[in-house]
Amino acid sequence: MKKFVSLLLALVLMLTCCAAFADAASDDSLQKILDKGQLIMGLDDSFPPMGYRDENGEIVGFDVDVAREVCNRLGVELVLQPISWDAKVLELNGGNIDCIWNGFTITDELKEQLTFSEPYLANTQVIVVRGDSEAQTLADLAGKNLGVQAGSSAVVALDANPEFRDSVTVNEFKDNMTAMLDLENGGLDAVLVDVIVAGYYFSQHDSDFRMLDEALATEEYGVGFRKDDLALVNKVNELLNEMAADGTLAEISTKWFSSDITIIGKDAAEGDSAETADAETDGQTDAADTTATDDEATDADAGTAEE
Repeated sequence: MKKFVSLLLALVLMLTCCAAFADAASDDSLQKILDKGQLIMGLDDSFPPMGYRDENGEIVGFDVDVAREVCNRLGVELVLQPISWDAKVLELNGGNIDCIWNGFTITDELKEQLTFSEPYLANTQVIVVRGDSEAQTLADLAGKNLGVQAGSSAVVALDANPEFRDSVTVNEFKDNMTAMLDLENGGLDAVLVDVIVAGYYFSQHDSDFRMLDEALATEEYGVGFRKDDLALVNKVNELLNEMAADGTLAEISTKWFSSDITIIGKDAAEGDSAETADAETDGQTDAADTTATDDEATDADAGTAEE
């Protein structure tokens, strides 16, 4: 009987391994990109500084530069395909684009539909108001007109804060720049937008705007791929980490943000430092104290992790 059970378990294990190998073998997502010689990147072309049109009508931005370097290392051409942001998942799953790469916030809901790269930038959803606004807190905006980009993580942040959402009149716009213009013209009282976008807008325009100290959500940017395109995702992750290690990513970040604000490739180094610190602590505490410290650290990490 024991021999039969052992044989049965071995058979199940073998079948599981075979299925895994079959799935890996059937994933030709990377090979398809290499064979056609191009990566089609879906983006919102009015989302500075991640991706937008300059004065000559050319699409430029931080994400564009990073994607182009990834494509250079892959040996393929980067094709920029502007899309409607609220139809981004349909565009991807319909095969019109190969990835969504444009300040794309990672959310639990989207992770059920897509596979994301490792996060490469941290972001916050902030409230922008005119300089002469009396609003200092979220509560001060009760009854006011708030602008957001349709289909963006600002909408997700609003839905996660129903009390605030229900206290304002929400106006959706095709893009953030149109919302900011409406704010300047007095049609809106505030705009909920990515802090990276707000900061860049402030640096490029003379508008008298400011941000409230109270933020609505913290988040991370990643590159979105079709759910089963794991080979392509893994290769992009490999190249992004390679670019982080050789300084290319920091160089691109400094070009657009005046400093390296990227986060990919830094967790491992921080983890090594944390492990070293833990090892030193272990030598000075008993087993019970060590366990308590580890539990507290885990809880803290879970509380801070979270477009």
